[in-house]
Amino acid sequence: MSARSIILTLAFCLVFPVATASAHGMYYRVDEHGVSARFFYTQTDPASYSAYEVFGPEDTIPHKTGRTDKNGFVSFLPDRAGTWIVSVAGESDHGLHPKTVSIEIGEGMFVDSYKKPLVAEYLTVFMGLTMILFLYSLWVQFGRRKRGG
Repeated sequence: MSARSIILTLAFCLVFPVATASAHGMYYRVDEHGVSARFFYTQTDPASYSAYEVFGPEDTIPHKTGRTDKNGFVSFLPDRAGTWIVSVAGESDHGLHPKTVSIEIGEGMFVDSYKKPLVAEYLTVFMGLTMILFLYSLWVQFGRRKRGG
């Protein structure tokens, strides 16, 4: 074997593993798609690090499981249209606080709609009734004072 053959063989042995090692690396990409839902115990207290499960349309096993981030966010990338279910089990000093949300994903893989909390859905009705009851209570109070009793 010539010196040139030995040098080429050594060079090949040194370069080939480096060239193929990149095939086992980790790659990433940042997508602008996806769905995020944020969960709270109160309006200002996020359900930080709460366990969750995400189920796709007609799935029996979860599409994704994990924990919310410190701000109470659950994020997932739907792979088909339909109704997606996000179940979060937040635990506090007062016990377990489970919450399930249905999110409708359209053909473009974007949110079409979601089931809002009852208070958010009927907030204007609730505020209107509260205002009417408040005014009625004022009317009753001032009516009693005028009558002297």
